[in-house]
Amino acid sequence: MKTILLSTFVLALTVFTTAGVSAQEGEKHNYVVLTKKVPQLQPILITAEKLKEEDGENFGAFEVIICGQEIGDITDPAKIDAFIEKAEALGVRLIACGFSLNKFKVDRNAVPEKMEIVENGILYNFQLQKKGYHSLGL
Repeated sequence: MKTILLSTFVLALTVFTTAGVSAQEGEKHNYVVLTKKVPQLQPILITAEKLKEEDGENFGAFEVIICGQEIGDITDPAKIDAFIEKAEALGVRLIACGFSLNKFKVDRNAVPEKMEIVENGILYNFQLQKKGYHSLGL
């Protein structure tokens, strides 16, 4: 009797543990990175590429928010165009912080069309975290 009870308990534990793992594996993994320097896009995009490979079908959204004093670098084609191209190929969204654009007097019309602008990059980052995004600030 003890053996049957123990076996049933172990079987039930195995089934529920496996069901929990399967549910987690089916979920999309979403990522957001907040960065202050355009050159940091190089390792960020390499990371996105590797995570996309690792996650496979579970790879969800990957967003990069650029803010801070060097936000003006996104208006320089020599500094940003290759990153925009790579991000687009990976399905990564590049986002400019509107607050930073205003503070450092960067013309919004000079922001590349393929980049989005949010009014407050830090707030947007927190909003994504509340939706379950994995977040990193650089």
